[in-house]
Amino acid sequence: MNNVRHPLKTLLDKRILQRPCHAGLYQEALDAGLTELQARILAGRLKDPRAPVSALIAPALRYIEHPGKLCDATRGAERIARAVIDGEHIGIITDYDVDGITSHVVILRTLVELFGVPRKRLHSLIGHRINDGYGISSALVDKTLALSPRPSLIISADCGSSDEPRLARLKEAGIDVVVTDHHALPMEGPPASAFAVVNPSRADCDYPDATIAGCMVCWLLMSLTRTHLIEAGQLASDTPKLSPWLAYVALGTVADCVSLGDSAINRAVVTLGLKLINRMEAPCWRMMAERLGPDSTPFDAETLAFQMGPRINARSRLDDPYAALHFMLAEDDASARRYLNVLDDDNQSRKAIEADMAEQARGLAHQQLEQGARVLVVHLADGHPGVQGIVASRLVQAFGRPAVVLTQSPDPEMLTGSGRSVEGVHLRDALQRACELSPEALPRFGGHSGAAGVGVPVCQQDVFRHALATAIDEQLNGRELYPLILSDGALESHQLALPILDELEALAPYGREFEAPLFEGRFVVDQARLVGSEGNHLMMTLDVGDQMVRAIWFRAVTPGENMPVAVGEEIRCAFRLSRNRYRGRESLQLMIEHATPQFE
Repeated sequence: MNNVRHPLKTLLDKRILQRPCHAGLYQEALDAGLTELQARILAGRLKDPRAPVSALIAPALRYIEHPGKLCDATRGAERIARAVIDGEHIGIITDYDVDGITSHVVILRTLVELFGVPRKRLHSLIGHRINDGYGISSALVDKTLALSPRPSLIISADCGSSDEPRLARLKEAGIDVVVTDHHALPMEGPPASAFAVVNPSRADCDYPDATIAGCMVCWLLMSLTRTHLIEAGQLASDTPKLSPWLAYVALGTVADCVSLGDSAINRAVVTLGLKLINRMEAPCWRMMAERLGPDSTPFDAETLAFQMGPRINARSRLDDPYAALHFMLAEDDASARRYLNVLDDDNQSRKAIEADMAEQARGLAHQQLEQGARVLVVHLADGHPGVQGIVASRLVQAFGRPAVVLTQSPDPEMLTGSGRSVEGVHLRDALQRACELSPEALPRFGGHSGAAGVGVPVCQQDVFRHALATAIDEQLNGRELYPLILSDGALESHQLALPILDELEALAPYGREFEAPLFEGRFVVDQARLVGSEGNHLMMTLDVGDQMVRAIWFRAVTPGENMPVAVGEEIRCAFRLSRNRYRGRESLQLMIEHATPQFE
């Protein structure tokens, strides 16, 4: 038997490493009454939390900081209040992803239902990802200026911080723009032509948490506007607060992958929002529960991240996003069900496109890895621009390297791309550095540490790739890159039981920078069979020594390949614990993330 391993295979072997545990935080968690396992989970995710442990383990509304601490919030709220009082026409411009759509719902419902603005005075303006591009684009400015009557005020959400040239056009036309956003600002600072720029990422902003999502920024601003309208006598003092809209903010927060680690605000928003969602009072929540089946409730953060979020995003990835907005705003079950059918169809199309693009991207990535690449930049000539980010994420997961996926833009001389990063590499900073090294190769970029978008001239692909590689190497400073799985250690056999899930779920919500618990262990494979329509999922029964446990490993094999493990083998695997609900009954199931025979 040939035991010589291919060097690329060795390079791409996933490594299961236990998370380092912050000793001080571990003891603090125990002192706060957490179990040993809960303390281990908490101390493995947080290094130096800004918020007290009590705020992280018992999220509450009182941890949401006052909106008046946001720079320009008072100025922005006063301008919106004046528009409401004077009966001005108001435009709402938001991004087309889940954060943008939920922001749109928050602003629209607040203006209509709480502030009494007639719907005919409001204009919803959401760009088409492919035809219009991101943010307050030239196309959206053209549409705004063509409106009759033309709005005298624009409220943006989840966009606008980098759109000075377009904002200048609106200002010249006599339109004030109140920008609400959370993305990093350009080096020159907030756009000068905006009437107000409410963004916690501003260097001069005193708001204590810059990690909040765009939907939360606009929720805070609209809450402050309510206060101004009450003080002006326009609204009664008992006008309802915006608390019910936290259901939408929770969805946008989870879907936008902002931090759920040491952010007391984000944890509070998601926790309280899920409670509101699970009342199932709005048709959008009820119809999603109907679609997912009777075992899907109560919803948790994972439901929002992997069920609702992808469906809403799929619409804007492949077409215009208004069906997603109509679904969220549906006033009856029939309308919500009809729009959900559209979102579902788009999501299925998105999955097929994604699978084809991911396969092509992996092939190109392998070629670059053979040449020693530490950052992957792949150009998919026929790829769909709406799926770039998802495919980039797949490359990061598979190869443990930052990745950028480029496709053709409507401009034949330009490529558009989305990038995703790994822990320890700040992608936007790397792009800023790449722009300094080769400005002609990166005329447009934006984003944050983990994700970013780029515009690259077709003729500058190689220059861009080299500049980005140089910038990332500077950050890495020689650090090795490889696919990595961080575990929370091993569990005793008696802990492989449903009550342990209650302990773990008490620490929810889980998400970015507060990932769901993942454990490692060694088991003997008692039974194994391929399942699923494509035969690529592996269902197993694992022998723990004193009991058998069920396990499922999704996408364990590429169709046509052999199973990665065999009956009778002892395997080392990384796994999550999950509740398997079937016809009202619950059982424990292991969700396998990665497994290899122990002898490897």
